[in-house]
Amino acid sequence: MSTGVPFSFSDLTAGYVTGHRGSRFTVRTPDGRDVTVHLTDTTTAQRLRNLGEPYHDVSDRIAEHLSPGALVFTYGPVYPDGPGLFFQADRLVFAGDAAAPHPYQEPGWWTRQLDQLAKFYRRSQFGDGPADFADYRTQVRGCGHRTTHHVQESDTISRLVYGMATAYMLTGNEDYLDVAERGSQYLHDHLRFHDEAEDTVYWYHGVDVEGGRERKLFASEFGDDYRAIPAYEQIYALVGLTQTYRVTGSPVIKADIEGTVRLFEKFFHDPRLGGYYSHIDPVTLSPHHDGLGPNRSRKNWNSVGDHAPAYLINLYLATGEDRYRRMLEHTSDMIATHLPDRGPDPSPFVNERFHGDWTPDHTWGWQQNRAVVGHNLKIAWNLMRTNAALPKREYRRLAEQLARTMPAVGRDGQRGGWYDLLQREADNGRHAFVWHNRKTWWQQEQAILAYLVLAGHTREDGYLPHAHEAAAFYNAFFLDHDEGGVHFTVLADGMPFLMGDERLKGNHAMAMYHKAELCYLAEVYTRLLVRGESLDLWFRPRGDADYPGALLRVAPDLLPPGRVELQHVLIDGAPWTDFDAEAMTVRLPARDGAMTVRVRLRPAERT
Repeated sequence: MSTGVPFSFSDLTAGYVTGHRGSRFTVRTPDGRDVTVHLTDTTTAQRLRNLGEPYHDVSDRIAEHLSPGALVFTYGPVYPDGPGLFFQADRLVFAGDAAAPHPYQEPGWWTRQLDQLAKFYRRSQFGDGPADFADYRTQVRGCGHRTTHHVQESDTISRLVYGMATAYMLTGNEDYLDVAERGSQYLHDHLRFHDEAEDTVYWYHGVDVEGGRERKLFASEFGDDYRAIPAYEQIYALVGLTQTYRVTGSPVIKADIEGTVRLFEKFFHDPRLGGYYSHIDPVTLSPHHDGLGPNRSRKNWNSVGDHAPAYLINLYLATGEDRYRRMLEHTSDMIATHLPDRGPDPSPFVNERFHGDWTPDHTWGWQQNRAVVGHNLKIAWNLMRTNAALPKREYRRLAEQLARTMPAVGRDGQRGGWYDLLQREADNGRHAFVWHNRKTWWQQEQAILAYLVLAGHTREDGYLPHAHEAAAFYNAFFLDHDEGGVHFTVLADGMPFLMGDERLKGNHAMAMYHKAELCYLAEVYTRLLVRGESLDLWFRPRGDADYPGALLRVAPDLLPPGRVELQHVLIDGAPWTDFDAEAMTVRLPARDGAMTVRVRLRPAERT
């Protein structure tokens, strides 16, 4: 039987070594197929390396690394060969041995990666001088140089702020926090609008700073959202502010966050049927205005589901306030109730677009009846987080259902990694690609965190292989060791895709947020929940810090009750004993100025 492939091509194979003899070895792919790979006298090999680490050549020790169970990526020519295919190895990347933790499981891997990312964006935006956000540019080329595009977007500034505040939390590098605080102040001074009559805060889409003069852009400039105020832009304007508030307790930032939450509740929220509308009119502030066109009276995944990961979980962690807990419960209830497909022949993917009455909308714009793989993984990840604080069978059931079904439909079982956009309905047993089979950086993040959090929360081993394989693919192919940072997109075989906006490392979608979030939470989940290791975090409360009850809450995420505790606290380098180990709170001393609080968290001894 012929393969039906009358030509050669080059491709990637991922798998665990099952055997090695002479110039051949076999691997079992993530989807369970056996592939024989042929070595040549020109095959090169390297070990997986982190950002900032030198190339680690092991070409002269290939046999040594082909131990049973080792995870290896093989790239090279593939030839028709009778009834099958002949795989030749041009180069190998060894991601980890079976007998030892993989590199990305080791303490500090993700922290070091975040440190390198922070250095890249710090240098790209501001050079070696002070972080002057008047010079900030939304677009950053792949080499790290800013473009001449003069529109500063609120969302991308906030994403950078998130990354810098998070880098401070993991490293204690105060320069990163300085950038975060300057960026937060710049957002407040230049991109914020306070509606005194309604006591709400809006964030401009952006500001055009060409020629040294500012021109405010109130409504969105993007085609899908043109001349509307989309919920997701207001949501992501809070991502960096909330993380900075966690660290500093700034009362100004807190007031801006609270004003924006009032905006959501007054104008985006549907008090009758629940959830949040996706867009409001910039003049009437109504989600039902005819001028919204296809966005009139609509709800979507972003307007409901993005609150939790972008800012709401962190806001609840920082304040412990019940109003944010209730909002988190409401958004999670809406996801669990309305997004799963409950038709007679249900798709494994959730619905993402809705009319105001929660009827699925399969005709909207580019989405139609299509699935964003990363959104399904994001739901699994965030419902498990919410379940730690608000345990409900519905949350865990949907999270685990998606975790079980997604690998077969959204993962690349031959090469590793996760796809982007697929048809929700199968045709001839296959969920077809919409445009391409490329892979974006943020969807790999969702896979890594979804399966790590499921493994950590449930203590079930079946989730860990998916987390490890996704982390291996991300670290092997998305890290840019030549220029720094992370590639936006790679081809299915892991090669960087460098065309259009996807050649950039800073644009509307990409700054530091998803990359920093991955580094931070992968370090948290791996060390505290999976491997049982301690973790240090840094905070820098101001003298006028506005934390409810004057308590610094240092829980790194919504974690299962009783699994993690606060071991010890240093304030300005001196031991501090006024803390609650179980609640993970620190009662702060009265100080006029800022203080550095370093905490150590560890798995609770009683677990």
